[in-house]
Amino acid sequence: MTFMHGAQHAGVWGEERGSNLLDGGAPFYDVYETADGKYVSIGALEPQFYAQLLKLTGLDRENLPPQFDREGWPVIRERLVQVFRTRTRDEWCEIMEGTDACFAPVLSMTEAPDHPHNRARGTFVEVEGVPQPRPAPRFSRTDARIQRPAAHGCTHTAEVLADWGFSEGEIAELRALKAAS
Repeated sequence: MTFMHGAQHAGVWGEERGSNLLDGGAPFYDVYETADGKYVSIGALEPQFYAQLLKLTGLDRENLPPQFDREGWPVIRERLVQVFRTRTRDEWCEIMEGTDACFAPVLSMTEAPDHPHNRARGTFVEVEGVPQPRPAPRFSRTDARIQRPAAHGCTHTAEVLADWGFSEGEIAELRALKAAS
């Protein structure tokens, strides 16, 4: 948050959500719905990436306001809303992935483990048949490992409370009071 605090102090970051350069206020740094009801995200902040975005969306020849003209942002946003709704998310992926357009599909939790980028980076691992995010950060000489499968409905409550120093009697009392499961 250091950057945001500095930007606020400099008068270029406001308190109002969705009104700033990096919080969805700028039309070239936001999420858009596609023709199939899914979403894509764009983060074409630098001018060369923005130019690539416009080229790939077919908007590069349009009469659009300058990228950083905040008064023109509603016009740019509306054109991006319209153009992203003309194709499915997968069609936009075919057009934009692997380019400098600063683009990514918005994936569901079910889709994320199977995305080629996440597979290539080993972002997810399976523990007892359940895909889970691999611990981060990752270090070259120390591989952080998931110690046990994901908990289901208070599976480890007693174990955690015991680790925190609660006695068996105190844990039983918390359960009787329905303060713990």
